[in-house]
Amino acid sequence: MSRSPIPLWPVPLAIAVTLVVAAHSAWWLSVQAGYVPFCVPYLEGCTSISRAARHGLGNHVFRLLVLPCALLVGIHWWLAARWLRERAGTSAGIAGMGVIGAVALAVYAAFLGSEGEMYRFLRRYGVIVYFGCSYLAQLLFLRLARRSGGLDRLTGTTMLTVCVAMLVLGITNVVATALVGGTELQDRLENVLEWHLGVLLVAWFLAHAWLWRREGYALATHFRRP
Repeated sequence: MSRSPIPLWPVPLAIAVTLVVAAHSAWWLSVQAGYVPFCVPYLEGCTSISRAARHGLGNHVFRLLVLPCALLVGIHWWLAARWLRERAGTSAGIAGMGVIGAVALAVYAAFLGSEGEMYRFLRRYGVIVYFGCSYLAQLLFLRLARRSGGLDRLTGTTMLTVCVAMLVLGITNVVATALVGGTELQDRLENVLEWHLGVLLVAWFLAHAWLWRREGYALATHFRRP
């Protein structure tokens, strides 16, 4: 019997890379097809990620990438819960929240571009549930990991910065809705915030990949020698 550990840091890295490629490929294909105007969405907010991935080839590419990525997200949070139980003795339901978020992401991607009120409802609440569950899982992970001493200073600071920045984006969106709700400015600001939120999610998964690679977090496997 021999051990062959499988490194797990490629899981969050693959999620980060896939999300970046999916969003920007869909945006570029939609610009080329004339579905959305060309601009720098991070600054000008001429389109949201959802709008950029709603039509044509961009929609197909986005769904082709995000649907398997949703499975990786669920696996990632299950692995994160396992990592926490080994160090903190508890995972506080992180795996459950992560799986709910992953299913919501899959629902959002599956029905993106579909017509009808029901599909619009599934898309809207799919992305809301995904972001909400992901944020709660991030906060719990950070709290338990810091308490157990399992985070180095750089990773802990990065994850805390991501969580605080997400909170600031949420507050900014609420304030903007109250002040300029229903205007073109509010729509553009929401689009900018959505792109920035995507960057923060990618940063979280990159921090997770760095953490697991630094400490050699791996899944032990066994096989018999012939």
